[in-house]
Amino acid sequence: MGMKTVFLIGLTILSVGAAYAWSRSARLRLRLLDRLETDLHDVKELDSVAQRKAIALTRGDYRRDLHAVMVYMLLATASLIVALTDTITIVAIYAILAIPASFTLIYNRNAVREARLSEERFEMEKRAEEALNQETLAPRAWAGRLAPDELPDFSGFEVGRIYQAGTGLMAGDFFDLFKVSESRLVAVVGDVAGHGIESSITAFQAKYLLRVFLAQFRDPAQALEELNEQMAGGDRIEEFISLVVVVFDTEAGTLRFASAGHPAAFLWHQREVRPLKATGPLLMLNPNATYLSREIPLEVGDMILMYTDGLAEVRNGEDLFGEDRIAQHIKRDPGIAPEVLAKTLLESARDFSREAIEDDVAILAIRRE
Repeated sequence: MGMKTVFLIGLTILSVGAAYAWSRSARLRLRLLDRLETDLHDVKELDSVAQRKAIALTRGDYRRDLHAVMVYMLLATASLIVALTDTITIVAIYAILAIPASFTLIYNRNAVREARLSEERFEMEKRAEEALNQETLAPRAWAGRLAPDELPDFSGFEVGRIYQAGTGLMAGDFFDLFKVSESRLVAVVGDVAGHGIESSITAFQAKYLLRVFLAQFRDPAQALEELNEQMAGGDRIEEFISLVVVVFDTEAGTLRFASAGHPAAFLWHQREVRPLKATGPLLMLNPNATYLSREIPLEVGDMILMYTDGLAEVRNGEDLFGEDRIAQHIKRDPGIAPEVLAKTLLESARDFSREAIEDDVAILAIRRE
């Protein structure tokens, strides 16, 4: 057996070894790719961004390794074929090709190590993203409870609303709109002092306890007294709630409201804007506080605007956006659609501030059709 044949057979063995080495890396990456795609399919509703990026990178690495396997297998096959020839030029060319094959055997252990590290890195990134998602999704979940994106269709009323969480981790503003009977519709807007998880939990409790009490009592003032008695005292001495409740009674043709220290709501009625001011103190300050309610005739075309202080207290230097500017939006166009009114108010507040609004803002506008 000549030296040429020995050399080419050696190159064949070397190429097969290189192909095997790359195949180990390819198998590891294929295993990781299958796992990533399976996990993404199983939890597709979460649609992990990190997982999709990992799939793309792993697929690219797998194709690279597979390509190397194919190249070296072809080189091994070609070496055997050339071993049967006598052309010295071809042998010289294949001698050069032995160089990358040799380096593959030397450095391929790094490729296998990198494939394993890719899997470990993905696990770390996945855990980190899950932790970050919990911090992101929790406030959104709470906000969805405090101010739902979708509301039922309330026949006889046109509704517009805006909810913008502030810069805090958890929101404390909330609104609610629900029927307590076929002829009585309740609207609520409230604001818990402070930010963070405790304020958000308090807002959640107040919203759903108030639903219970408004179902028991026709008078919203009595419902506020019950809510205040339940929530006042305890160890939450630094918390308080401002809140306004409006009950529309289409059968009686009236609107009855009660407000616990909340910024004045505005009612367009009989061609003028009327402020609906507080009828009692803030909730949670005094468990024995009393509240009053007031009743106003409700006519077709009447519209009420309720909001939290995050809107009225938007600042431009020392100037506040203020209740007067809010009332002017209704006076300028009393026939404006409630949804348009809510959006226009928030846009005007943003333009007035010229900076990001840091506080939570809730706006609810309702017109009797």
